[in-house]
Amino acid sequence: MTVAVARAGVVLVGLLVWEGVGRTSSPLLGVPPSAVLPALVDLLCLRSYPDLPAHVLVTLREIAVAYGLAVVAGLACGGALGMHRLLGSVYGPMLGALYAVPAVVWYPSLMLFFGLDAASKIAFGFLLGFFPLALAVLAGIRQVSPQLVTVARAYGAGPLTVFGRVMVPAMLFTLVAGLRTALALAVIGVIVGEILGSKRGIGALINHAYGLLRTADYVALVLVTLVLVVGSDVGASLAERRARTWSES
Repeated sequence: MTVAVARAGVVLVGLLVWEGVGRTSSPLLGVPPSAVLPALVDLLCLRSYPDLPAHVLVTLREIAVAYGLAVVAGLACGGALGMHRLLGSVYGPMLGALYAVPAVVWYPSLMLFFGLDAASKIAFGFLLGFFPLALAVLAGIRQVSPQLVTVARAYGAGPLTVFGRVMVPAMLFTLVAGLRTALALAVIGVIVGEILGSKRGIGALINHAYGLLRTADYVALVLVTLVLVVGSDVGASLAERRARTWSES
């Protein structure tokens, strides 16, 4: 109860400060919550943007594809580098160096290669989600006791069996954290890609409202995007909690 009250107080203070600053600012540059609320109602009632559900579905589909590809590629790459020490020693630092490069510098190349359609947004979301997951799997495998692997191989377990039956349970916390981070970054990558250049998706609507200086609609769309991002993170948090319960039982 104390935590909830404290959070509500922070939100209330933030809204009051926002209202005061918004009322003294130019309506083209800043809007108070009292002006955002009607715009949000119009948005959710499909009056300002009647095609909002179609754009949201486009974004969700791109996120699902980008995240799915990142999971498959991240598990495969991280698993291969972790299971083979020579490959991990050679290519692990290179993977970390590529992850350190600001991801936005890759987007112009992705647009040139994939165009302005959904493929470039999926590729950007995949790129952001792949690296943290692959590095998390690599780090998790390196933390597994070599004795466990030796015993499993002594009983005739192959590489896939060792990875699924030994590695995954032992590195579960690291793996789940990597999956959660990859999901958050894939969502951000797709939406940012839509904002930077797209004709469809929630990011394209944000860019449209911003370009026309429809500030109230712009803020309302950002709030919808915030719900989408927070909702995905809450879902990942629930999955992480279940994984922790399963590992402790």
